[in-house]
Amino acid sequence: MQLVNVHQAKTQFSKLLDQVAAGEEVVISRHGKPVAKLSPVEGELPPRQPGALKGKIWIADNFDEFDEELEEMFFGSKE
Repeated sequence: MQLVNVHQAKTQFSKLLDQVAAGEEVVISRHGKPVAKLSPVEGELPPRQPGALKGKIWIADNFDEFDEELEEMFFGSKE
């Protein structure tokens, strides 16, 4: 198991992921105290299920309509 600090983890993240993919565990520490562990995924992840959120979310009928008030909030008044 490898111990790295947050700065090392940020600057060498791709390298750490390669090590994890090879089976190694990496512990990330902050101020010398372990806070997170990167470990390889065991087994296969279940395939995504299209439509899993059906009935749980909705999109308003006017979702694509232009909203002048919203534009003014972002960009200010046209005047």
